Amino acid sequence: MSEDIIERREFLRRLGLAGTGLLVGGAASRLIGADPEAPLKIPRRKFGRHDLEISSMALGGHALGRADDAEAARMVDAALAMGLDFFDNAWDYHGGRSEELMGRLIEGRRDRIFLMTKVCTHDQADYDTAMRMLDESLRRLRTDRLDLWQWHAVATREQVRKGFGQGGVVRALTQAKADGRVRFVGFTGHTDPEVHLAVLRERYPFDSCQMPISAIEAHSNAFVRRVLPELLKQEIAPLAMKTLGGDFKPVRDGVYSAEEALRYALSYPVATLVTGARSVAELEQNARIAAHFEKMTPEQMVALEDRAKAAGEKGAYEPYRRWMSYRDGDAAMFSNLA
Repeated sequence: MSEDIIERREFLRRLGLAGTGLLVGGAASRLIGADPEAPLKIPRRKFGRHDLEISSMALGGHALGRADDAEAARMVDAALAMGLDFFDNAWDYHGGRSEELMGRLIEGRRDRIFLMTKVCTHDQADYDTAMRMLDESLRRLRTDRLDLWQWHAVATREQVRKGFGQGGVVRALTQAKADGRVRFVGFTGHTDPEVHLAVLRERYPFDSCQMPISAIEAHSNAFVRRVLPELLKQEIAPLAMKTLGGDFKPVRDGVYSAEEALRYALSYPVATLVTGARSVAELEQNARIAAHFEKMTPEQMVALEDRAKAAGEKGAYEPYRRWMSYRDGDAAMFSNLA
């Protein structure tokens, strides 16, 4: 056994990832024997250091915005029926359509939802722009408050410097929380774990951090290796994303199954997993995996990483890593943020 495999297994054990389950990579599915007609119920997980639980799977706002209005309505109904209450969004998803659509669909049910959206200042990263975006997000979402407001897609050291500077976006996070319009604040990023660590070195009391977690990513950026331990140390809720590659391509190409991918990410101590679903069928497929989730062992996780290593080395399955100054709609590779 190579030293690399031993080291990765020990890292996972230090995170407390010791569970049971079937071996990864065989033809058998973890869901064989599960009643497909049984009502789905999404498990809940603790939200960081807070005395609060959220659904372990989230409804992705970008993919919701790509569904037609009728299917999106059915998706929201289905999510709430199965206890999926973490709703993800962002100010710039589809030019505001995602927030507007979600706002219409949750009206009258706001209190049943843990509502998150993101402030998309990017290179501007200033207080005034962020507060204007907050006003627009609240109007679109038809609410007077957010449960979570996240500084979106922090990708460069310069963005970090501006964001924490006088009059930067971090001041807006602080003010919105003080005003009671935002309950919790966080940040997200797709590209570079070192940028995440630069944010965390500021020791700002973030409540959450969203980052890619996948078996392919484990061999490249390795957010889980570099960033996750620091999040746990600071008691910041880790939010997983990009588990299905951002466009489902790893699943379509047979690198791994959706079940393996989601089960891998959920085996980490994350608070929730944000996935894209554009139909009730896709949502229920993902939800069934979460509902019947069984933690992978470190050995199983390392085996899946090794199986995905060659695919990761091609660089074709992490399109989000190439983004440094994204604006919604700029590139086809952002057609689905799964």
